[in-house]
Parts: sequence; C-alpha cells; structure tokens
Amino acid sequence: MVKVSVIVPIYNVAQFIRRCADSIMSQTLDEMEVIFIDDATPDESMEVLESVLEMYPGRKSQVRIVRHTHNRGLPSARNTGLGYASGEYVFHWDSDDYADPAMLESLYRTASSSDADIVWCDWYLTFGHNERYMRQPEYGSPLEALKGMMSGIMKYNVWNKLVRRSLYTDNGISFPDGYGMGEDMTMMMLFSFAEKTAYMPEAFYHYVRTNASAFTGGSATPEKFLALKHNVQRMSDFIHARYGDAMEKEIAFLELDAKFPFLISRPDRSFYRMWTEWYPEADRYIMQNTGLSLRSRLLQLCASKGQFWLIRLHYYIICRLIYGIIYR
Repeated sequence: MVKVSVIVPIYNVAQFIRRCADSIMSQTLDEMEVIFIDDATPDESMEVLESVLEMYPGRKSQVRIVRHTHNRGLPSARNTGLGYASGEYVFHWDSDDYADPAMLESLYRTASSSDADIVWCDWYLTFGHNERYMRQPEYGSPLEALKGMMSGIMKYNVWNKLVRRSLYTDNGISFPDGYGMGEDMTMMMLFSFAEKTAYMPEAFYHYVRTNASAFTGGSATPEKFLALKHNVQRMSDFIHARYGDAMEKEIAFLELDAKFPFLISRPDRSFYRMWTEWYPEADRYIMQNTGLSLRSRLLQLCASKGQFWLIRLHYYIICRLIYGIIYR
C-alpha cells in the first residue's frame, strides 16, 4: 500500500533540485511514491534530477516522471500529480526546498494514530546562511484551523500539510489552473471538508527563501496580482457558498492578509495605491484581528489613514536594517 504520494512540480530549479530530490529519496518512510512533474522546464533540471535518482536504485519502482509538453504553471502541475497519485495521503513538495529525513514518516504516523484527514506542522524559513523556526498554532477543530488560515495567523501553504487524498477526490477539489499566485489557498477548501485534523509541534520542512520580498523585483507582475485577486475571490465565493454570512469577518481578514505584503515590500507608491484600492470594505476590521501581532495591525491602521510615511519608516528600520542583517 502506498501511504503517501509526494508531488513535485519542476520548472527552472537546476540549482536546487539536487538537494530537493536527495532529501525526498532519503525519507525514512518506505511505502511512498514520488511523482515528479516536468512542467516543460527549459533548463537542465531534469538531467540533474535523473542523475540523483540513479543513486537510489531501491526507490526506482516508487518514482514516476510525468512531462508536460508546454509550460502550464504550478497549479496545473499540482493537478497533474493528483491525477497520478494513488497514496492514502498526499504531500506537495516544492522543488527548491528540502526536508529532514523523518518528515513523511512522522506526519503519516501522526495522521494514522489520530485518524486525521490533515496533519500540519511547524517549518523553517531558510535563507542563504541562516534560518528561522516558524511555529504554527494548534486548533481543536478543522473549522477553527480554517478561520486561523483566513485570518493570516496560520499559513495555508501546501508544503507543511499531509492531506488525505480522498478529500480531493470526494469533493472535486483541484488547484486553480492558470492562477499561480495564492494557489495554496486551496488548502482552505480541504480543511472545510475535513472531519478531523492534527498538529505536530515540530519542524521538518525547509522553505528556501532566495528573494527576501515576495512582491519585489522581477516577481512583481500585473499577471501575478490578477492571479492573487482571482484566488481571493475564488475562496470568498467558496466560503460564502458553504457557510453563508457566518464567515463575513474572516473573509475580511483574508482580504486584509492578501494585501498586507504591499506594506512590507519595498517602498513603492504603486504598492501603497494598490493596498488602498484593494478591498477597502475590509479596512474596518483591521484592529479586530487580534490573532495578528499588534505591529501588523498598526501598520494596516496607518495605511488606512494614509500615513504611508510610517510604513516607509517601518520598512527601512525593520525590514531592511533588522531583518536584512539577521536573515540573509
């Protein structure tokens, strides 16, 4: 029996895939399958991958490589992997990251012993020469965890969560083809259908952060902003359809969380303008999200009052000076 299906999309990660693949092949869990999706990568990622796989002949029967004829994007690659997956649980692994050897076995053991549909754990935010332990909150029910993700308190990333595969298949859940920014919000849909969840207060996964600001440099494109808005709307529509008006406040928190990076990226008037224009109806909920740090709420409050000079000051003192020195 395949206990865990690991899905790994690959595109332009030649400098990272060796470490990634080695950490997957070194997992202590025996009953797993690994599905690598070649999303028509133009670099030598696949050649590097295949050279690593040759070092693990005992895993050969557990590995499948699926190739896209053209680049279709991260959500589509994840969906392709789901189509081939046969495991009891699914784990999405990004191809520029790595993890400790006991991760999958530990997550599966927790899921199995507690009969949980989803297990999440802590993780590491890994920089060039340093890393930071990222502790996640614990919740008593899937609904409370869903609210935590919508509020920005718990991360909705795919790569620290083991999910029962039937949650995808039984509820027709897939990732949003063509809308890569924010596609991880799909995790919220899975939590909404889960009957039981569990938390492991331990970190295994190393999320490699090579670009310190998510919306700076070449990553800030109109297409990505449109994708983010699409995914926020997708989630808002889903929550409304499933819960009616009972989650209005949490939807506002989700909208505030989606535009928050505009306040902690590089000082840019266009970013500040987008923060003002995106979801202004949510601004009245800023101080109500008490699960967030007071500093985060005060930043948003300053923005809602048009005091962007304070936002710039925070960026240079905190983001550039303090975080720029400690985490690099």
